[in-house]
Amino acid sequence: MAKYNQTWVSEFMLLGLSNDQKSQICLFALFLAMYLVTMLGNILIIHLIRLDSRLRTPMYFFLSILSIVDICYMNSTVPQMLIHFLSSRKSIPFTSCVFQLYISLGLAGTEFFLLGAMAYDRYVAVCYPLHYTVIMHGGLCMALAAACWAAGFLNSLMETIITFRLPLCQDIINHFVCETLAVLRLACVDVSFNKVMVTFSGFVVIMLPCSLVLFSYAQIVKAILRIRSTQGRHKAFGTCASHLTVASLCFGATIFTYMWPRTTSTVELEKMIALFYTVVAPMLNPMIYSLRNKDVMSALRKAMGRPSEEK
Repeated sequence: MAKYNQTWVSEFMLLGLSNDQKSQICLFALFLAMYLVTMLGNILIIHLIRLDSRLRTPMYFFLSILSIVDICYMNSTVPQMLIHFLSSRKSIPFTSCVFQLYISLGLAGTEFFLLGAMAYDRYVAVCYPLHYTVIMHGGLCMALAAACWAAGFLNSLMETIITFRLPLCQDIINHFVCETLAVLRLACVDVSFNKVMVTFSGFVVIMLPCSLVLFSYAQIVKAILRIRSTQGRHKAFGTCASHLTVASLCFGATIFTYMWPRTTSTVELEKMIALFYTVVAPMLNPMIYSLRNKDVMSALRKAMGRPSEEK
């Protein structure tokens, strides 16, 4: 058996995004602004859904869950990033690294499954409008939401266990957070099995919900094309446009990172893509759902005491 110099790791050092002090100050200001925008946007959406009775539908129920997931996801990584931008020693304890990986993977998996559930909701709304309230009843919505959380965190538990059972020879992670592929690079042994499991996990957590989204929207497009009036088509597609945009952003970035062939990818490219789905996507989600949604904008105007602009 091959021998290896295993190191007992009590903490990890994160290389982060930059070593230049001026760049880190600029990055701190940028990510602090993005963090605040994300928190305010998602909290606003949750608040509007709770206030306005017109938004108490299955679609907005799932949207509120998505906002909660995005808030938790941002808080699992970004506060540490902000602290490290102002610190000379970018360390994280071993147990905190394990916990961060578990939580971030669990929330990411939950979001992917949730996007699949939201696609099913839109499929029922467009293809079976007369039976929508009967099919998408409160019990089913709660069960789907609970299943999304359970599936996401069960997958995360499996991946976290097999990742940190590996003997590690280094304690320097070339990333800004504890991330699966970055931790695997520290292992002293062959990680082929782990890479297979990452691919399998990606198939279950990413490709299955993505397939559900694609199937749902294929059926939605067929249903929309059968609508004779142009106004009816626009209205039907308008109920799906926001979700389709968010799903495309989330699935696209993650598939590129975890499911794409590794021959041309680099660590720096992985960091940039990770930044997108860790920071940028959660910030864009409330903007996409609010700016492109008449019901949300109407609820916002109502909450601000302005007259509704409904026609």
